[in-house]
Amino acid sequence: MRYIEVTVDTPAEEIDRRCEEMSAMGVGGFVIENEADFQAFLENNHQYWDYVDDELEQKFAGVSRIKCYLTDDGEGKKTLRAIRAAYGDVPVSTVEDSDWENNWREYYKPIEVGEKLVVVPEWEPIPEGGRVALRLDPGLIFGTGSHPTTRMCLAALENYVNQNTRVLDLGCGSGILGIGALVLGAGSCLGCDIDPKAPDVVMANAALNGIGGDRLSACSGDVVADASLRRRFGTGYDLVLANIVSDVILPLAPHVPGFLAPGGVFITSGIIEGRQDEVRAAVERAGLVIVEHRCEEEWHQFTAVSR
Repeated sequence: MRYIEVTVDTPAEEIDRRCEEMSAMGVGGFVIENEADFQAFLENNHQYWDYVDDELEQKFAGVSRIKCYLTDDGEGKKTLRAIRAAYGDVPVSTVEDSDWENNWREYYKPIEVGEKLVVVPEWEPIPEGGRVALRLDPGLIFGTGSHPTTRMCLAALENYVNQNTRVLDLGCGSGILGIGALVLGAGSCLGCDIDPKAPDVVMANAALNGIGGDRLSACSGDVVADASLRRRFGTGYDLVLANIVSDVILPLAPHVPGFLAPGGVFITSGIIEGRQDEVRAAVERAGLVIVEHRCEEEWHQFTAVSR
């Protein structure tokens, strides 16, 4: 089926009233695009990122509008006439009822990472070539292997994994880093993320790789703010991973040595250009020695060891 996409430019203060009016005309649902809401969302969730793409910000610059989708038939066209009678000659376009739920999958293909890994979406066959496959459902939560920070962390951890390695993955997201360590042979991993949905996602992705609860566990919580959570995690980890953002890495850094075994390794990224010196200083202030610094596409990654 085809649908008619209708765009109604609307002052922000009139959006609620106009949605009520359009509902009375027969519109069943709305997409609200508003610059003020977008900026408020960024401000209220700034702990999750240091950088927002300029193109995305430009897309919302000066925007305040309502979009709706009408069936391209007599009933939908009747509703469109009512909308135009109320608000003038609003712009429309036609969209096909394609498989919106699954079309995004075509953008995810196997990604070779470092020297050993290949990240493979769950529906794709494992490529030939001898790399270790890391299966992932990219639709579940952040962490697909396509972002430079994830690639750099995966490449770095290859050098520090053996069968006895005990891993702590902070800000685990999809679990890609911890699971990556496990498919490379690490003994065990504990993951933690502030997002309460993350533990289920981590375990679902682990199952795709044949990894069970005997080697991997995951929980949700704020490791920076919650001292009881840090105590629960304990110490003696050979590898601590944190692909988050600078504003979280900075307060996290003082706690990292407490998690690490002597000679343990801290791998961190999510550090946008311009924040690397702050993060380096915080890591060194915590008593860790930085042994490697990578940079890719304006993102930075540090590898540090405990004394």
